[in-house]
Amino acid sequence: MTDFHLPGLLAGRGAERYELHSRHLNHQLPRVLRTLGFDKVYERAEGAYLYDADGQDYLDMLAGFGVMGLGRNHPVVRQALHDVLDAQLADLTRFDCPPLPGLLAERLLEHAPHLDRVFFGNSGTEAVETALKFARCATGRPRVLYCEHAFHGLTTGSLSVNGEDGFRDGFAPLLPDTAIALGDLAALERELGRGDVAALVVEPVQGKGVYAPPDGFLRGAQELLHRHKAVLIADEVQTGLGRTGDFFAYQHEDGVEPDLVCVAKALSGGYVPVGATLGKEWIFKKVYSSMDRVLVHSASFGGGAPAMAAGLATLAVMADDRIVENARRTGDLLRTRLAALVDDYELLHDVRGRGLMIGIEFGRPAGLGLRGRWTMLRAVRKGLFAQMVAVPLLQRHRVLTQVSGDHLEVIKLIPPLIIGEREVERFVDAFSQVMAEAHDGSSLLWDFGRTLLTHAAGLPRSRPFP
Repeated sequence: MTDFHLPGLLAGRGAERYELHSRHLNHQLPRVLRTLGFDKVYERAEGAYLYDADGQDYLDMLAGFGVMGLGRNHPVVRQALHDVLDAQLADLTRFDCPPLPGLLAERLLEHAPHLDRVFFGNSGTEAVETALKFARCATGRPRVLYCEHAFHGLTTGSLSVNGEDGFRDGFAPLLPDTAIALGDLAALERELGRGDVAALVVEPVQGKGVYAPPDGFLRGAQELLHRHKAVLIADEVQTGLGRTGDFFAYQHEDGVEPDLVCVAKALSGGYVPVGATLGKEWIFKKVYSSMDRVLVHSASFGGGAPAMAAGLATLAVMADDRIVENARRTGDLLRTRLAALVDDYELLHDVRGRGLMIGIEFGRPAGLGLRGRWTMLRAVRKGLFAQMVAVPLLQRHRVLTQVSGDHLEVIKLIPPLIIGEREVERFVDAFSQVMAEAHDGSSLLWDFGRTLLTHAAGLPRSRPFP
């Protein structure tokens, strides 16, 4: 019998984690974490909290970039995974029709009744890749439009509709694409007039900077696209499954019914990678147009039993515990509490978002003393002040969050959707203390800023987080 014991392996070599990453994985990650003071060692996690070896809790306001919608180690999802493993199912035979994918598809489509079918893959970027392929196949056109500052993933197809040049550098040539400004219907109509556009892909709330399109944009875009026989793709990888206070973020605008919808992240329950592309019947029938094309688009692990079980358990918990309603209610409370601070701190310029997807934006202060410090940081790197706020939140207040993107003075909050008033109070209290230190001449925050400046030249460019 194979002598493998996972707890023993972790106990014996877990302390090597940063060294192992430096030697065998992305060597820049441990370098950045150490520079910022984010090189923590978390021993376990539960709900909205991480715990170190001393038992100290850390409030998680990142949720694994939105993956941990139900929080960490949710007992219902854990039990579903135990059950599916214990069942010893004949999984991934590729030549049968197991029930779990059909059941999960059925549950997902209940939340988007204008859609008909689902393709299961393994990630958000794969869900977007699927939508791009399906749109091009269904329309017979090559070009896809996207919005400036968009983030849709990092594989080649989804990278082609990525609005951040830093991600695209070094990976050309990409697919035919054109960027338009978020909310610019005139630009959309001009591009559609060229007759070669398959689709517009859009985040109903952009992850980079947390920007929502103006009211009416999605509906207007949908009308223009359909008039020109193109399709609307809603990227709900981060915004879907309750994040913005509706099950899907496009549902905030009446009359919007995307032709393809991409989901992932929170559907996993925080355990098993999963992505899904929901679409209309006619699109799927164009792609899978004959028995010869039955496998024209597939994924080796798509529809795997553990992923499907995690997805079904996640949707059950969301319904039973009224997760979407909690995200709306708690998000409104958190945004209101933070917005009330804008008048108190001149470095704090805006608080925006929907549900539990919130952007906190900093800006140039009016006071001469603060303005000099602000200008010093900006001269070296835009976005450094926001990072300077994120670090003491973690180091002194044990609150994990991060900046929203490269050269943006924005911290994005995407906590687990299960948080409540206790977590709101803890975050607002910690954030208020950091803001007070930034404004009262305290050396703590600005000394850290000077430390960052000494490392800034050698740091790799920060990127918008997914």
